[in-house]
Amino acid sequence: MRKKLQEKEIAVLEALKAAESPMGSWILVEKLEEKGHYVSSATVGRILSRLEKRGFAEKCGNNGRVITQMGIEALSNSKIRDHLNEQTQTLEQMISTTVLEDYITVLQARKAIERETARLAAENITQEELDAIEKILEEQREKHKKGDSVAHCDISFHRAIAKASRNKVLETLYLMLFSYGQQTNIFEHVRKQVNAIYMTSHVEIFEALKNHDAELAEKCMLKHIDSLIEDVTKYWDLFY
Repeated sequence: MRKKLQEKEIAVLEALKAAESPMGSWILVEKLEEKGHYVSSATVGRILSRLEKRGFAEKCGNNGRVITQMGIEALSNSKIRDHLNEQTQTLEQMISTTVLEDYITVLQARKAIERETARLAAENITQEELDAIEKILEEQREKHKKGDSVAHCDISFHRAIAKASRNKVLETLYLMLFSYGQQTNIFEHVRKQVNAIYMTSHVEIFEALKNHDAELAEKCMLKHIDSLIEDVTKYWDLFY
């Protein structure tokens, strides 16, 4: 019942927004019918009253009501939430045990490759490359605060380390694994569902690189990849 009420409120706000002049209950009844919502004038009146109390609509004398700026913002936010919910549902539908198995397989391969790229990067990385990685971490931190996707930063971080290793074979192998599809929106979704945060792991790896500590860089990378495998396994146990 609550969901239907919300849908009708959205329909009323959309009609008010599209209107060039104030609208009353009877006209709104017709507008809602066009969208498949069959309600009485009294019901629309109650919806308008609730919207008005929340500051989303306001009266214009006896001519009806118009949408307010708050109403426009509320409508926009509702559409954004709906879009995000649709994306989440799509991602969940795409995830299967086969997908999770593939992720674990790729992560195991990454573990073998990236322990070496981290070790070599600690030995060969330049100050310019360290500065570039630090900027990547800053961008990741900002995106995380805003709730934005950090998948791109994750890819850039690991790619920069692979390049700094000065081993073209290992770098190519990492890029092959990336193109295979391990770093995707689906993988990020999986990790969010288990409340995983890997910013700390990235910072630990960066500090080891900055200190040119090859042994510690390898250890931190192994810890990081193991945590990713654990996250996927945890998601599997929770939802399958």
